[in-house]
Amino acid sequence: MMQTAAAEQPRASSFPKDAKPGAAAEEKAEDVLREHDISSRFRTDLGWWGWLIGGLSVAFTLYHLFSAFYRPYNTWMHGSLHVAGALALIFLLYPASKRLLRPSEGNRWLNILLGRHRGIAWYDVILAAAAMFCSLYIFFNYEYLVSNRVQILGYSDTDILVASIGLILVLEATRRCVGLPIVIVAGVAISYALFGNHISAEGWGHRGQDWSEFATNTFLSSGAGVFGTPIQVSANFIFLFLFFAVVLLRTNIGQFFNDLAFRAAGRFSGGPAKAAVAASGLQGMVSGSSVANTVASGSFTIPIMKKAGFKPHIAAATEATASTGGQLVPPIMGAAAFIMAQNIPNLEYNELIVIAVIPSMLYFLGVFLSVHFEAKRNELKGLRPEQLPSWRSLLVRLDMLLPLIVIISSLLVGTSAMRAALFGIGTALVLSFGRAVIEHMVPVVMESRSRGGQAMAVEIGKLALALLHVVINMLIAGARTALPVIAACASAGIVAGTVTSTGLGGQLGAGLVDLAGGNFLLVLVMVMIACIVLGMGLPTTANYVVTATIAAPILYNHFDVPLIAAHMFVFFFGILADVTPPVCLAAFAGAGIANANPMRAGVSALRMAIAGFLIPYAFILEPALLLQGEVGDMVLPLITVVLGMIAVSSGLAGYLIARGTVLDRLLLVVGGVMMILPDLVISGIGLALVAVAVVIQAVLRARGRGNSTNTDEKLDIELPTTA
Repeated sequence: MMQTAAAEQPRASSFPKDAKPGAAAEEKAEDVLREHDISSRFRTDLGWWGWLIGGLSVAFTLYHLFSAFYRPYNTWMHGSLHVAGALALIFLLYPASKRLLRPSEGNRWLNILLGRHRGIAWYDVILAAAAMFCSLYIFFNYEYLVSNRVQILGYSDTDILVASIGLILVLEATRRCVGLPIVIVAGVAISYALFGNHISAEGWGHRGQDWSEFATNTFLSSGAGVFGTPIQVSANFIFLFLFFAVVLLRTNIGQFFNDLAFRAAGRFSGGPAKAAVAASGLQGMVSGSSVANTVASGSFTIPIMKKAGFKPHIAAATEATASTGGQLVPPIMGAAAFIMAQNIPNLEYNELIVIAVIPSMLYFLGVFLSVHFEAKRNELKGLRPEQLPSWRSLLVRLDMLLPLIVIISSLLVGTSAMRAALFGIGTALVLSFGRAVIEHMVPVVMESRSRGGQAMAVEIGKLALALLHVVINMLIAGARTALPVIAACASAGIVAGTVTSTGLGGQLGAGLVDLAGGNFLLVLVMVMIACIVLGMGLPTTANYVVTATIAAPILYNHFDVPLIAAHMFVFFFGILADVTPPVCLAAFAGAGIANANPMRAGVSALRMAIAGFLIPYAFILEPALLLQGEVGDMVLPLITVVLGMIAVSSGLAGYLIARGTVLDRLLLVVGGVMMILPDLVISGIGLALVAVAVVIQAVLRARGRGNSTNTDEKLDIELPTTA
């Protein structure tokens, strides 16, 4: 990776020496990522197959860049090429089991039969070819599939066979690179479609479908199923933004985010943890995975938090909670924003990212408050100003923000998401190459001038080849990063298509409303639980598609809830599944880096994110927080929400202005929740309860239960003088 100009500046990255991830720490982070993030379990020892897979990956990325400039095919044909390339790469890169990634031992022929050897298993080559054939079958038979012949005579036996094999391969590819949860959900949906006519419960059954009807409607249709809205959005928008993230991270912007966050927050109480929250949130803006962001950021931040005095499980929980919240931050929002914009009529993507600003800021405010009160309760200090990255080292790297500024400003002025992504990619590439030329090529040219033109040409040629190598690696990484998202979108499309075609969504909604007796708040709680359960173990895009298909209609079909509020509600709680035990993958990944108890880290992450659990209820009850209505209508709800979050966070942490007792902590939590409700009487009672808790803690503080006397003391951590 090319270094930045700031690398030569003093204190460009002022981290504790033992907190900087060396080879051993990086290896551990990689092991943790592979353990908790299935999408990271791809083959690396490919042998000569690496050339073929690399070439296919480069072609795959270049096709998407080309199609963004000049669309040669319609949406369905474009989607078929999108899925064909992705499925082929998945079967070539991801083994059938993680055990096959281990070094081969024992009988050579048995290892070859099982695929436990260097390179690609023989059966995966067959599956890759079959998957590509099934998807390209749509591309090459497009005219036939949309003709009246199919409508009148129906699908042929070949069509049914291709659709059946294609569906099975989509689910198997998803299992390999995404995991079992989404495959299980899809399997349940398929079973309901096939055997729904055998359900005797009133209102829950349907006419049923035979396999041939289901397979062809799901795989050979552009309106729903595998090639429905999720895949169309993935092919048109998501891939480009994921590639933008890959290119942006190559500029070393992650280190810049870390340094900026530590400069801004590192000197305050619990500063290292607050800086970790800010850095993880910034990196989460361009990351599509809570787990991957936890590992990438946590390998830097968690050791620093532990050295600052945070317990290992708290350090892990802080990083996991912040990294998970990064999926809520516009403009990418874990790549789900593009699908959400398609699902909500009359809502443009650039409008959606503006709407999402307030909820995401409130979430991170809640995490900051949790960290602040945790640090106050444990009397944790901040870093000394001289230990922090210098403002000068940050100012010389401000150009790193230019790609983000370009892409966000393009979206805000009404540029299409596709074109904005291209602008951002182009800016990031120019920035990377410009830095490379300034830092490497110019010095080489100046040095080689004295040795003659031939020596200069040789050195320039070497640098050009190095730059070409970087570009090829970016193209390969862009394709590989998109594979789990594409597979998840394809399987989520199966779920969405089944729910729509069978009427299951309406039946679930009616059943849930009846179970709650029509009580709106009880329905919200039930929908929250359903979203958390459905979201456990799912990547962001699939998470949103499933919850938006099953849960969101319950709110806007049976109650007077705006569409955007319903979709944001299910999106929030689906994301928060990553920090909700028992399946809190982000917290488990953080615990692996922090050497902490995973479940204890999960419970702590839930506590630190609990203020964020109040936000969806707030904007459901007060849609003004989502800019629905006049701007003035938002002021009072925003104030009460912030005050309520302060109360709840301090109550759970056990500190507001002094160490709390059980009574005042309970008053803070109950009063804080009541302040969220849009009823002046209830909010007033909540405010009164919080006031009583404040008085109790003020008395305790006066009696010596407050902070220690050395609150101005800073952490003494030995720091390097250069990056």
